[in-house]
Amino acid sequence: MAPMSKKLVIKVTAGADAPERCSQAFTVAAVAVASGVEVSLWLTGESSWFALPGRAAEFELPHAAPLPDLLESVLAAGTVTLCTQCATRRGIVQEDTVPGVRIAGAQVFVSEIMADGVQALVY
Repeated sequence: MAPMSKKLVIKVTAGADAPERCSQAFTVAAVAVASGVEVSLWLTGESSWFALPGRAAEFELPHAAPLPDLLESVLAAGTVTLCTQCATRRGIVQEDTVPGVRIAGAQVFVSEIMADGVQALVY
């Protein structure tokens, strides 16, 4: 049996446009954090909006954990990154984001996913 990866990098590309896929990404990230896995959650595409205060609270999906709670748990014990290009296209700057969210680009993402002991998922 292969050893468990030491880090999980999750890129979520969906937001309110694909709520189930979005919720799955946040749920997996939060469960992994709660399980003691090092987690890096990347907000790209339409999920970029969740880097802004209050936006996660606007997300609704029946029978799903509240997105603000999931985001808060990942921020508390993991890393949340907003894609640089995605932020720029939406006019989002660092000062606009939820405390703890960083803005970084593809070079940082590639560096994270290519490290030893990393599992990457894209939703």
